[in-house]
Amino acid sequence: MELPRILREQVEEMLEGQPLDGLKRAAARLSSRYRQELRDGSFHISDSLAAKAYLAARLPATYAAIRAAYEMISQARPDFAPEYFVDIGAGPGSALWAATDCWPEIKSAVMVEASDAIRNVGRSLSGRLDLQTEWLDGNLIKALPKIAPADLVTIAYVLDEIEPHQIDASIDKLWAMTLDTIVIVEPGTPSGWDRILAARDLLLSKGAHLIAPCPHASDCPLARPDWCHFSRRVARSKMHRLVKDADVPWEDEKYIFIAASRFAGEAPQARIIAPPQGSGGVIRLKLCQSDGTAGERTFSKRDGATFKWARRANWGDEPERDGE
Repeated sequence: MELPRILREQVEEMLEGQPLDGLKRAAARLSSRYRQELRDGSFHISDSLAAKAYLAARLPATYAAIRAAYEMISQARPDFAPEYFVDIGAGPGSALWAATDCWPEIKSAVMVEASDAIRNVGRSLSGRLDLQTEWLDGNLIKALPKIAPADLVTIAYVLDEIEPHQIDASIDKLWAMTLDTIVIVEPGTPSGWDRILAARDLLLSKGAHLIAPCPHASDCPLARPDWCHFSRRVARSKMHRLVKDADVPWEDEKYIFIAASRFAGEAPQARIIAPPQGSGGVIRLKLCQSDGTAGERTFSKRDGATFKWARRANWGDEPERDGE
């Protein structure tokens, strides 16, 4: 997956002429802070150099993960057409670009971000979108500006910056401003999965309907050392490769998310929750199923059309719905 052309061109313009050594050091600092899940009271993106490093090293991956999550939602709710979008902890607007790519019907958006450096970048980038956007200073824990409830509320790669004991209250705030659907995206790590499970349980307790990725509302059937997550392959630009000292032209972004709504969607029969295995006449898929169980299932040529689906299926896919 690549960034939308207009966004990619703007990022390239912002990075043009920026000394590579400085970008690489700033990107390394960002990566270290994210991996350690530091909560030291400082912004991960504290200045313009860190903001540019984020554009070069992280924006393509976060955009791809959020866009993949939205795609699963659109499959479960093909009638969902949000017009008003809110993003808390918006960064440079990764979720906004992903949302407008998935749902062109979006007419207005409110983007809340506490870091001046990355908020200014996001405001500049979103100026090329054909919709009304408002960028506000705000913090989910300390103080949020007054925001009208929205059709679609997103918080992506933010819960890992919040103390665990503050997550429930944060989800309460987000659900209260959700008219239809809330989407929470986290890194595809065991700790990211733990945070998504906590959010899932809380949303279910409030009567929310799970939209994706879960095919059921029962307790998650996975247990450590296993955990639920997905992966999205991301195309690396030349600058992306240089900043990361990478040789291959792609990377795989691991992510996990939960989408819940005040309205029921059409749950899939199952979801592929690991990379497909096998080749030739036999394919093995690890499936989370609508009955609340998870396990491996083997498909062979004798399964006919189902085998054809399994052979081309990817991690995160669901079985084809009737009429597809």
